[in-house]
Amino acid sequence: MKFLAEIDIMPHKELLDPQGKTVEKNLHHIPVTGVLDIRIGKHIQMLLEAENESEASDKIDLACKKLLANLIMENYTFQIKEVD
Repeated sequence: MKFLAEIDIMPHKELLDPQGKTVEKNLHHIPVTGVLDIRIGKHIQMLLEAENESEASDKIDLACKKLLANLIMENYTFQIKEVD
C-alpha cells in the first residue's frame, strides 16, 4: 500500500524564532498590519510504501525522530492518507 504523509516541523514555542521575528517586523513594509506573531517551520511530504497505516506511521515517526526534526529545538506532527 502507498501512503502520503504531510509532516509539519516547528520550533518549540519556548524558543526564539529569528526567521519568524524578521518576517513579523518587516510585514509593515508591504503593507500588512495586525500580525501578532509568526513562527516559521518546515512542511515535508513523504510518499512511502507500507503494509498498513500503523507501519507507515511507525516509519514516519522514526524518520522524524532520527533525521527530519531536531527534537531539542523542534516538535513535529504528521497526517497520513492512503493513496492509489
